[in-house]
Amino acid sequence: MWGGRFADGPSSIMREINASIPFDKKLWRHDIRASLAHVAMLAEQGIVEAEDATQIINGLNQIAQEYEADGIAENLDLEDIHMHVEARLSEIIGPVAGRLHTARSRNDQVATDFRLWVREAMDMVDDALGSLQKALVDRAEEHADTIMPGFTHLQSAQPVSLGHHMMAYYEMISRDRSRFSDARKRMNESPLGAAALAGTGFPINRENTASLLGFDEPTRNSLDSVSDRDFALDYLMAATQCSLHLSRLAEEFVIWASQPFGFVKLPDSFSTGSSIMPQKRNPDAAELVRGHCGRIAGAMNALVITMKGLPLAYSKDMQDDKPPVFEAHDLLGLSIAAMTGMVAEVEFSGSRMRALAETGFSTATDFADWLVREAKLPFREAHHVTGAVVSLAEEHGCGLADLTLEQFQAIDGRIHADVFNVLSVDASVASRSSYGGTAPDQVRAQVARARTALGREK
Repeated sequence: MWGGRFADGPSSIMREINASIPFDKKLWRHDIRASLAHVAMLAEQGIVEAEDATQIINGLNQIAQEYEADGIAENLDLEDIHMHVEARLSEIIGPVAGRLHTARSRNDQVATDFRLWVREAMDMVDDALGSLQKALVDRAEEHADTIMPGFTHLQSAQPVSLGHHMMAYYEMISRDRSRFSDARKRMNESPLGAAALAGTGFPINRENTASLLGFDEPTRNSLDSVSDRDFALDYLMAATQCSLHLSRLAEEFVIWASQPFGFVKLPDSFSTGSSIMPQKRNPDAAELVRGHCGRIAGAMNALVITMKGLPLAYSKDMQDDKPPVFEAHDLLGLSIAAMTGMVAEVEFSGSRMRALAETGFSTATDFADWLVREAKLPFREAHHVTGAVVSLAEEHGCGLADLTLEQFQAIDGRIHADVFNVLSVDASVASRSSYGGTAPDQVRAQVARARTALGREK
């Protein structure tokens, strides 16, 4: 390729460091698709003869069939997927293949291919996250009445519905999907035709190629077109935040599956055993999802650092943009699939959850609210009285509902027998009926809303 400028060939080290075909071969479908759109436009504009364009199109379609059947034979001398396609095209149709590269550069070519790949990746992630949301909604509806302890600082705080807990992750995933959706809209512009950095003197029609490739419009600045990798960074940042949410749910499954908690039994299909301890059931899938989060965040950080100091326009550093995105996408896909499977198949122990929800004075806030509502105490005073009652129950080694009315009244005479109506975990959960609260009716309302939203996607 460089014979017109360089007398000597590259060293073996240069060949290896310069070649991107080991990883950018993933782009072969997108490269051929963009080339088909480009040559169709060249023919329409009269830049390439119709007969030549037909040969090129037939040759590209043959290459696609070959790659689909047999993969790509990597040749480091050809550097990247673009030159592999062009070289094979030359073997098939001869010198006319050279007309394909008219009015474009590998700079706008790779920017286009990579955008097509990332756009497709975003659609795949969105579909997968939709399946995870459906699993979460199904389990939330099933367990709208199942009571579990709600935690702050991993200390028992207030009883909540397990369904409410599942719907919290539904909301997180909704935000993840919105981030991918926003990024997709923002990146859906075609850089094809920007050429190396300054545009081209050929009378091309960039609106035509943008439309053929499913982009909303062409990019507006040729320098930015070939040097922009914001779309890849947007993908990685959305992937990182999504993986954080998956990791939080995975961590809860790890904790809940431990014997001290005993909230869940993870399915055999997502667990492993021990090589030495036959009784073990290890939550390896959940732990790996948790671990993948670090690698995805690392991929995001890698591309941020690669791009942080690059002057306009294209620099060879940008060849390293694809490996972190490819790795993050593979890891994220595995993580979503694993969490979807675990959510759908996990066995929840409602009795164990309820038993722990009844410990730790989890209805103390309900008692304080009752004092405000029924005894007309200011909340801060009610908080103080409740603290004294909790201390008394702790001294006696019992729950709040196990204290006698006389014991309550010894602390504050304004307490009367109706207080026992608010001290059970069932009453506590049922009372949290504000919009978005944990009351079963509210959980079911949010489940119905979610099912409507998910149904609109079909």
